Amino acid sequence: MSANRLSKIWESVADRGREIVAARRGARLWRDLEHLCRDLLAEPGEASASAMAREVVERYEALERNLTLPFFTMLLEEFSADVDTVNRAADAYRAAPDPEHLLELSRAVEAPRQELLRRLNMAPHGTAAIVAMRKDLLRLVPKHPELRSVDADFEHLLRSWFNRGFLELHRIDWNTPAVLLEKLFKYEAVHAIRDWSDMHRRLEADRRCFAFFHPALPQEPLIFVEVALLDGLAESIEPLLDSTSVPGDPSGANTAVFYSISTCQDGLRGISFGSFLIKQVVTELAEELPRLRTFATLSPVPGLRKWLTNDTAQETAGLTFEEIELLSLLKRTTWHRDDVKAESLKELLLWSCARYLLEAKAEDRPLDPVARFHLGNGASIERINWLADTSAKGLRQSAGLMVNYVYRPWRIERNHEAYVSRGNVSASKVVRALARRKSKS
Repeated sequence: MSANRLSKIWESVADRGREIVAARRGARLWRDLEHLCRDLLAEPGEASASAMAREVVERYEALERNLTLPFFTMLLEEFSADVDTVNRAADAYRAAPDPEHLLELSRAVEAPRQELLRRLNMAPHGTAAIVAMRKDLLRLVPKHPELRSVDADFEHLLRSWFNRGFLELHRIDWNTPAVLLEKLFKYEAVHAIRDWSDMHRRLEADRRCFAFFHPALPQEPLIFVEVALLDGLAESIEPLLDSTSVPGDPSGANTAVFYSISTCQDGLRGISFGSFLIKQVVTELAEELPRLRTFATLSPVPGLRKWLTNDTAQETAGLTFEEIELLSLLKRTTWHRDDVKAESLKELLLWSCARYLLEAKAEDRPLDPVARFHLGNGASIERINWLADTSAKGLRQSAGLMVNYVYRPWRIERNHEAYVSRGNVSASKVVRALARRKSKS
């Protein structure tokens, strides 16, 4: 046997040994965690409980990423509601459905892990630690659906702790500490910030950036929105992202265009702050700049390209063979640079986009996630813009199209109620007419 092959065998044995040692260490760590968690639940003293909570958090953070599953499995198996206790409380309530028995039933069905999480929140930076734990948990749930009940408890508590009453709105500008500006680089999910010059332009006099913060996470934005102050609606994203453009006079603007909204904390997924953010920013801007009359977005249509290539969607839309063949031009990354090809696609794409936004639904709600967000907040689809985003991402997701959703303060609540109660999609006459116009290509 060659020395090289023998060396590889020993390396393999050593690697396996390290894996075994790591697994044993991980198992010991989470078994210790279980005992600590039980002690934490039983501890009556606040100071001792805080110290224990800190130790639980530190030990959890010491776990290697591939060893977090046993921790959440432990929360499921050892800290769920007791079935017998729930059944007895339910029987008692059925026999005598009075407030006292209802309270007993409510206490019985609450999993002990909810109280455990409340106590973990007593640790220094406990809230941040729990948000980080949920980020790990959400990564595991798709492959381990049995953990959904554990996630439901995390989400229930985080919704309470991060309700609107605790959120603080702050404007971010060029004087904001660099540590926070760097977070914008990290979390910008719609239009990546290229460099500090780009960042500076986005914070100039004719721009605004607002973010929600929570007192427990003072250096971590939860969500932020970028706004351009303009004269009229924006029909293309490129001028808004041009870092060499000359700043305008905000006092002369009549339109505030929300061109990027980014959520920042993966551990808070499913807990929406966007509707509160937009409504409060509209209020803040209206007070600062009374000449503003229009509040709108310039938004992507991220589900459009996927929908256009779906056979069922094509059949439902009544596309002809020729039109389907025409859509195949979208596979060419440079189709938008060819004036002839672009013009041949224009009417078909605008019509398809209007149909997609108005008619493509799942469970009586629009398929497009951005449409669901803005329509649910009370906005109206105002205009579809041709070749408004020709970046690689814009072409790949939205076929280069972007949408202006308009927020009219006097109609926001009416639109919201109609959408929530009846699934109504508010849209301008122009967009509705566009959806009725069949491509002639």
